[in-house]
Amino acid sequence: MTQLLTLTSSPNSEASISTALVERFADGLRQKHGDLTHTQRDLGVNPPPHLDQATIGAFYTPSDALTPEQTDIIGLSDELVEELEAADIIVIGAPMHNFGLASGLKAWVDHVLRVGWTFRYTENGPEGQLKGKQVYVVTARGGDYAKSSPIHALDHQAPYLKTVLAFIGLDDVTFIHAQGVAKGEEGIRAAEAQIDAITRGEPDEQAA
Repeated sequence: MTQLLTLTSSPNSEASISTALVERFADGLRQKHGDLTHTQRDLGVNPPPHLDQATIGAFYTPSDALTPEQTDIIGLSDELVEELEAADIIVIGAPMHNFGLASGLKAWVDHVLRVGWTFRYTENGPEGQLKGKQVYVVTARGGDYAKSSPIHALDHQAPYLKTVLAFIGLDDVTFIHAQGVAKGEEGIRAAEAQIDAITRGEPDEQAA
C-alpha cells in the first residue's frame, strides 16, 4: 500500500493557489495508485508552534530520561516525524512569502529536523535517516523566479527547502513552480500541466 503525505502551508484557507495544486496532485496520485492511503496536514491553518527553550531542551534529552512534561511538549514533533517516516510519497505546498517559506512550513521544518532521529552525526558528517522517499514541492510565487529571470537570485525558498530536506535524507525532490501568479494564470496552467504529466507517468522535463 502506497502512503501519501500532503503538507499545505498557505494561511489562505479559501483561495490558495499552492493548496489547490497540491489537491490536484493528490487526486492524480489516487488515480495512479489504487491502494493509496492519504494523510493530510495543513500547516497554514494549524501551524506548529515556534520552538522554545523547553522544546529544544526536550529534543536533546535521551528518550529514557524524558519527564512526562517533556514527553508532552514534543508530542506534536514526534507525530510530525512519524508521518514522514510512514510516507512513501510526500507533496509539499509552499507559497513564497518574502522570498522564502510561509512561517507555518518553517516551523514544521524546525520540528522534523531531530538529531538522533531524522539525522545523525557520523565521523563523515551529518547523515539523513529518511531515505528512499519521493518528494514533490509545489510552489506559488507572485513573481517569476525561474533561472532565466533577472530576480532568480532572490529565490531563497527552493534552495533552502532542497538543503533541509536533503539534510534528513529526502534527496529525491522535484520542484513544480507556479511562477508569476500575480500577473495572470499562465504560471498556474504550467504547474498544472507538469503535475498532470507526473501523475500520468510522463517524463518531467521542467523539474528544477
